[in-house]
Amino acid sequence: MSPAEGPRASRLSVSGPTAAPWLNILKACLLWTGIPAAAAAAAAFLAAGAPGAASVASGWLLIALFFGISLLVGHVVGRKNPSGAIGMFAVTYAVKVVGFAVILWLVGKPAWLEGPWFFYTAIGTVVLWQTAEVIAFSRTRHLIYSDAPASPDNSAKGISGAG
Repeated sequence: MSPAEGPRASRLSVSGPTAAPWLNILKACLLWTGIPAAAAAAAAFLAAGAPGAASVASGWLLIALFFGISLLVGHVVGRKNPSGAIGMFAVTYAVKVVGFAVILWLVGKPAWLEGPWFFYTAIGTVVLWQTAEVIAFSRTRHLIYSDAPASPDNSAKGISGAG
């Protein structure tokens, strides 16, 4: 009796690639960064008042928007063209860098912004976001080879359907 035919075989199932990993990666990143940002906002509120808490929230929101847009684009494009998602990441990144730079240049630094709280929150969020993204992505499954059984017409191509 092969291991596949043993008593545990009825509980095992074939697993395939992760259907659309981008939203799950986004959720993980928001969780990994949102909780520490909320704690930092509470600390900033106690230390610097409402402007400190708003600065923390702004730093987190800026980074979450910057990286979240890419994951949402990856989700939308990846559903229709999974291999095109990575290319769209590159295009989206270039558009975001220019777009965010223009917006930040036009808006400038608001008078209420507490620079250190904003800066350290943004840096911490980037580090945590990238860590969460790598870990969440490493847990996705990607189909490299088709597990579909060979059809009879593949025999003419030298591909055997018999295992």
